[in-house]
Amino acid sequence: MSPNRAREVWTRLEAVHAVTYFAPQSREAAKAAGLKGFWMGYFGFRAAPMGAVAPAVVDAVFYNFAPRKVHRALPDAWGFAAPAQLLGVRAAAAAAALRAVSPEADAVAERTVDALASAVAAGKPGGRPLFAANQDVPAPDDAVERLWQYCTALREHRGDGHVVTLASSGVDGLEAHVLIGAERGVPPPLLRESRGWTPEEWDAACDRLRARGLLDGGNGLTADGAALRQRIEADTDRLAAEAYAGLGDDARDRLVADLEPLAEAVVATGLIPYPNPIGLRQGS
Repeated sequence: MSPNRAREVWTRLEAVHAVTYFAPQSREAAKAAGLKGFWMGYFGFRAAPMGAVAPAVVDAVFYNFAPRKVHRALPDAWGFAAPAQLLGVRAAAAAAALRAVSPEADAVAERTVDALASAVAAGKPGGRPLFAANQDVPAPDDAVERLWQYCTALREHRGDGHVVTLASSGVDGLEAHVLIGAERGVPPPLLRESRGWTPEEWDAACDRLRARGLLDGGNGLTADGAALRQRIEADTDRLAAEAYAGLGDDARDRLVADLEPLAEAVVATGLIPYPNPIGLRQGS
């Protein structure tokens, strides 16, 4: 699969996966499981495949949150709900959300789960902790839950590759937000506040990036900064494409087309805000 095609698959996967953050069914399920507030639900659900890990592990693997934000949710979340319990809760809630969004959810699952399962099985877990943990989650019996779990595993496969690319480029999690915000014109408070960074920490990251010649005096990207952003995205797409290498061209094209109605239905609800911190662009 070409890197560009891998990006097309990701935009569909991401929309399907994102109901776990934004859909009321998922928020209500996290609350019913005992998790306190949106962010404990977020960290508890997303980290659950790794087990009851310490907050420092989640901070390292998720990469772009202020450590204090992670520590406010973990390890307390594990005292309210065991990770094994949350695996079932999050998948069931996501499936309920997808069925509420689209009457085609079951049909999309029927058409896509085999190709998605093949890609998940083909993905290499080395250096990809979130993907490895999700790859190891037993496939749910319910078809739409399986669809969501496979989309989530492949989404985390790409995300882990993105973290590898950022780290190898010498860009920390906060600096990554500063750069993407400068590139896309995302208001700094959206990225800063959603990830728990202070204005002072954001300004310090801007100073570091200016010193490296990646930001100009107005905190816009320099030519070097734009080139770095382009290289990071290209490398991320290239690494993501590895999971789909075993699918033939026709199967890859069908996968994109078959996921499209469900992804479009999620987007059409307005559940996903734009701009957002998960990287989806409006119309992508």
